[in-house]
Amino acid sequence: MRMNQVTFPVYEMKAATEFYKNMGFELIVDTPHYARFHCLDGNASFSLSLQEKSEKNTSTIYFEHEQLDELVQQLIERGFVFDQMPTEQTYLWREAVLHDPSCNKIKLYWAGENRLNPPWRVNKINEIEATNLTKIQSIRSKS
Repeated sequence: MRMNQVTFPVYEMKAATEFYKNMGFELIVDTPHYARFHCLDGNASFSLSLQEKSEKNTSTIYFEHEQLDELVQQLIERGFVFDQMPTEQTYLWREAVLHDPSCNKIKLYWAGENRLNPPWRVNKINEIEATNLTKIQSIRSKS
């Protein structure tokens, strides 16, 4: 299975659509209540769905970009305001944070190899434990 489509609630479709277009995403569907964007780097898409303002947006969307600092600077030059500039995180990702006009949290990040293969990845931990167990058993059998 492959994840491709995520939908975010927005309160003002026009403002939200302009926001994501200005970030550099390609608008592929545009209606008064729904918009869809193509992420130009890859084949993923995401959409915006008009919602009542009474609903609180608590989701976070992550957009990955290898040249994170340069991208953030370009967006600042286009008028985007960041809550957090690119910062190294304890989980080995570098992240910048901003919000869209409907208060959806957006994290622009770069994690490199650590995105899918952090040092604490379950399979890696199991491999390390198995290797250590084999070494211990080998030492014990020699004694």
